[in-house]
Amino acid sequence: MDTSLEDKAQTDNLKGLLWLLVSVIGASVMAVAVRELSASLDTRMMVLLRSIITLGALIPALAWPGLRRRALRMTRPGLHLVRGVLIGGATHAGFFALAHLPLATATVLFFTAPIFATLLTGPIQGERVGRRRWSAVAAGFIGALIILRPSPAGFEPATLAALGSSLAFAIALLLSRRVAEADGPAAAYLSSVVITFSITLPIMPGAWGWPDSFGIWVVAAAMIAGGTIRGVADIQAYRHGEAAILGPVTYLRLVFVGGAGYLLYDEIPDGATWAGAAIIIGAALYIARREAILGQNRRRARSAAEIVPSSK
Repeated sequence: MDTSLEDKAQTDNLKGLLWLLVSVIGASVMAVAVRELSASLDTRMMVLLRSIITLGALIPALAWPGLRRRALRMTRPGLHLVRGVLIGGATHAGFFALAHLPLATATVLFFTAPIFATLLTGPIQGERVGRRRWSAVAAGFIGALIILRPSPAGFEPATLAALGSSLAFAIALLLSRRVAEADGPAAAYLSSVVITFSITLPIMPGAWGWPDSFGIWVVAAAMIAGGTIRGVADIQAYRHGEAAILGPVTYLRLVFVGGAGYLLYDEIPDGATWAGAAIIIGAALYIARREAILGQNRRRARSAAEIVPSSK
């Protein structure tokens, strides 16, 4: 590879790593804020509040004609609807899990999202998944079972909510590329916010309760800002850097969130949680690395096909 190309790749990966670190910090702030707000607000109210304030910030931006055209472009309304419902459901389930589980446990279970994504790549995208990735998927679910420790009485609702959030988010991620290719990222983001707001209103009875102090409003603002920063930073990170290089940084969330859980709520993960976390993170990192290798092989094959002259 040309030295200038190597330097550019290193520079791009460095940008990606910096953006992903911002994403990790934003996600950690959001998780801790959700837990803090759960003492005074229902998680459904948190989701509604986040949707209202986000829409309030987006609507003035639509005054710009160029942005309005991009954001309101909906050539695949059915796909927008399915993706938006999945994102809304993942948000509700994730907030519920953060409110009722130790922060470190909820965070580890959220790391099953790439494992679910690999499991669903075949049915949704028609991609063949080899034995190595299937083995990593199986290992990831074993790690989840170690954390969940199922009993004859069944699973706790909060643990099921964490896994449900990861599953819904994984499917939404697999659909996101189609939505973005059809209508662009602005339309994909706006539709997800509007649909999340729309599906939240019907389930609000019994959950109404606005923040009743300045301190709670500050925490709510931190929750919303953290989630927004995470979303923007994720896009920028994977725009610049390679997934296999960025992947390990994602798991710093466990350090930040777990540390906050210990300092603020005296939460200490037990041995089973750490063992399950090691297996899940290891499986997810292997999947990311394997997908990166397969992607490189496909690019090399395409390059070779373009270089070799046609026999016709």
